[in-house]
Amino acid sequence: MFGLKFVKFQPSDYVLKIKNGKVVEEGIGLSFYYYEPTTSVVVVPVSSIDVPFMFEEITHDYQTVTVQGQLTYRIVDYKKTTEILNYTYNLRKRAYLSDDPSKLAQRVINIVKVMIKKQLEKMPLQDAIQSSEQLVEVTTREVKGSEDIAKLGIEIMSLSVLAILPNKETMRALEAKAREEILREADKALYERRNASIEQERRVKENELSTEIAVETKKKQIRETQLDAERLVKQKQNEMKEEQLLFDTHLEEKKKSLIELAIANKNAEADAKAYELGALMGSMSGIEPHILQAMANMGMEPNKLIAIAFQDIADKAEKIGQLNITPDLLQGLMTPQPTTAGTSMRGGAGR
Repeated sequence: MFGLKFVKFQPSDYVLKIKNGKVVEEGIGLSFYYYEPTTSVVVVPVSSIDVPFMFEEITHDYQTVTVQGQLTYRIVDYKKTTEILNYTYNLRKRAYLSDDPSKLAQRVINIVKVMIKKQLEKMPLQDAIQSSEQLVEVTTREVKGSEDIAKLGIEIMSLSVLAILPNKETMRALEAKAREEILREADKALYERRNASIEQERRVKENELSTEIAVETKKKQIRETQLDAERLVKQKQNEMKEEQLLFDTHLEEKKKSLIELAIANKNAEADAKAYELGALMGSMSGIEPHILQAMANMGMEPNKLIAIAFQDIADKAEKIGQLNITPDLLQGLMTPQPTTAGTSMRGGAGR
């Protein structure tokens, strides 16, 4: 009615109502009547804005990498933002009159891109693809202190770098290099494990040899102890033999003394008998032989007398013509006969 219209904005919009070139009303989530021919409305978003980005850069060793990430910002100084960019809102079409609001995000991305590029130019490829956290930390600090960001009237809420990727050929080369490195590490681990096994086996062998040496040493000590014991036994046996030898020598010396004494006694006895016999022979030197023979026959046993008689017969055999001795006579002669005083045995011989 009469050209007046009513409009209502959301709490996420900061609205500036401008009439005749002057801000007559401003605030968040306003609702008001306006006269379209003389009224302009500027709408600035209050909520945060997420802007993904992806761009390519060159590292220090001239390798191309693709940086992927996301930036979150919000407008904090609405007047600065609207002074630089056109946020005029077409109430009839419910759209901005220009594309400046969409350019703000690109301007912020360009500022961040310049700062990331400056960092990547100092890094070689391998360091660059692993520098996400470092890039975020350094870039966030520089962005928050950037004059260009301050002039735009915005605040950087967060910055994240999701990936820094080389091109496919470089990626395959890096994968091959990493694969070779992993294989080398695996070979090294296998080599070290084999060396450890060999070392362990060597220690086991050394322990076995040490055990054998200890056993042999113990056997040697036991043998030496046995030899010492045997030597002591031999020494004791030698001492006993020596003592026995000394005892036997002393005994033989005593036997020798006893034999010498016995010999001396025998010699003395023989001398006495010789003296006695000499004296007897001296006293009988003048006696006739037949008298001596008769004296010798006195008290002799009959068989011995018969033997002497036969000896006499044998001595005079050339004078005997014939001699007969019957078995009965010989038996009678050999049989001992009782004798009485005043009796004598006769023998007869025939010619």
